[in-house]
Amino acid sequence: MGFTIAQGLVLVLLIASTMAVSIARPIGNSKHTKTPKRIIVGDTNNWKYGFDYPKWAIEHGPFYVNDTLVFKYDPPTNKTFPHNVYLLPNLDSFLRCDFTNAQKVANETQGAGEGFEFVLKKPWQPHYFACSVGAHCFNGTMRYRQCYEF
Repeated sequence: MGFTIAQGLVLVLLIASTMAVSIARPIGNSKHTKTPKRIIVGDTNNWKYGFDYPKWAIEHGPFYVNDTLVFKYDPPTNKTFPHNVYLLPNLDSFLRCDFTNAQKVANETQGAGEGFEFVLKKPWQPHYFACSVGAHCFNGTMRYRQCYEF
């Protein structure tokens, strides 16, 4: 099974945005002593289909160890699609939207109200977040790589 031109372009864009995050927000600068922040992923857009999360991460970083990411999304109804949050194990899984060894960190109802909170605890290790519902990950609109500073 080969790539279509559109899939190839999406892959190139994802790799470019991943590299841009790494270049724009270098990790490991231990001179920072920041008070942990509570960050709503996507700001007022929350965690939703069709939003540019890689761009959001570049514009709103850097993020630091002990910062809390908040994933807010509507619970599923007959008028809304469900969402969830998975932590993918590596860049390859992220690029292929392979949830085989992913860890589900928030189910379809945990984003309601104040949202689901995820505390960044692993310095020097990027986190790969994605929604497993339908094509939300595959089309690149509900996934992003989270790099942060030490």
